[in-house]
Amino acid sequence: MEMSLVFFSQLNMCESNEKTFCKLMHGSGKEETSIEAKIRSKEKRNRLSLLLQRPDFHGETHTSRAALLAKETRVSQEEAVKWAESFDKLLSHKDGLDAFTRFLKTEFSEENIEFWIACEDFKKCTEPQQIIIKAKAIYEKFIQNDAPKEVNLDFHTKEVITKNITQPTLQSFDAAQSRVYQLMEQDSYTRFLKSEIYLCLLEGRPQRPTNLRRRSRSFTYNDFQDVKSDVAIWL
Repeated sequence: MEMSLVFFSQLNMCESNEKTFCKLMHGSGKEETSIEAKIRSKEKRNRLSLLLQRPDFHGETHTSRAALLAKETRVSQEEAVKWAESFDKLLSHKDGLDAFTRFLKTEFSEENIEFWIACEDFKKCTEPQQIIIKAKAIYEKFIQNDAPKEVNLDFHTKEVITKNITQPTLQSFDAAQSRVYQLMEQDSYTRFLKSEIYLCLLEGRPQRPTNLRRRSRSFTYNDFQDVKSDVAIWL
């Protein structure tokens, strides 16, 4: 009887050890799988980040952007001082408009000033046919969904323009132009006054090479259509 009891005791110990060993093995496997998944996920994010930093992702090279910054603008310091008085004074001066445009290009948001300029030109139209042609061109370039240089407009403003684009008037883009003007005045204009481009003009000194900064924006699915083939190889 004692031998039998000893035998079963040893069997139970072996069984217990075996279960413990199996748990350790399974637990270790899950842990390794989890670590490997985290590493792969991190590698994907790093590769996607590198892709977004490629100059050709934004359609222009860093070299071309830097060339814009190196452009010299001859303007008196007195005139440059006036640009800080109001956003309207800045845009009403040819050199001021040029300097502000170059600044927006460093932030990759030049579509705003280009749209504003296009609207100013549009309001000078006199022929009915010319109004239709230019209105359609502005709509396709700046307003419609996925436009090549789509500006940031609220849904209601875009909807009104879309409904009336077939019969445009000289006032068709007034609301949109006003919206974009306010965005530039409240946001980009304040940064421009602190930028290297403006300070160099204000102080009458040559501009030093400026580090290009990418504007902050939320990417959507459509932003990644052109890079889908590149991203697919990592998934």
